[in-house]
Order: sequence, then C-alpha cells, then structure tokens
Amino acid sequence: MTIEKHLKLTGISDVSWKDAINKTIMEASKTIDYISSVTVLEQTAKIDGNKIVQYYSTIDLSFSIDETRDNRKEN
Repeated sequence: MTIEKHLKLTGISDVSWKDAINKTIMEASKTIDYISSVTVLEQTAKIDGNKIVQYYSTIDLSFSIDETRDNRKEN
C-alpha cells in the first residue's frame, strides 16, 4: 500500500513566483524524501509604491511515506 502525505508550504522570493516555488521545493527536499508532486494553491505579492517587491507562492507538496523505514527508537 502506498501512502502519500501532503504539506502546505509558502515560499517567498524577491524575483518571481516561480522562484518562490523552486526555493520552497529545494528547501523542503533537504529533509523530505520521495517528493512526487506539487500543486500551486495561491500566488500573492507584496507591493511597495507601484512595484512588486516580494512574491509569495503557497503550494501543496506531496510525498510518499517510506513504509520500510524502521522508526522504533532503541533505549
């Protein structure tokens, strides 16, 4: 049986929404294995004057649970 887990994450970039998404996935992949898909849920921005100064991308990140991993702690 395959179990898939989902995390809702928000990334921030000074460059673009795409950059915010990529940075979020790269950071998450440092501690999460088996990332399988991403769904963009929302894109917003912070505006200063008449210019976008920060891009926010909220994503749903999916990954599979490793069923073979032994999580029991030895005392």
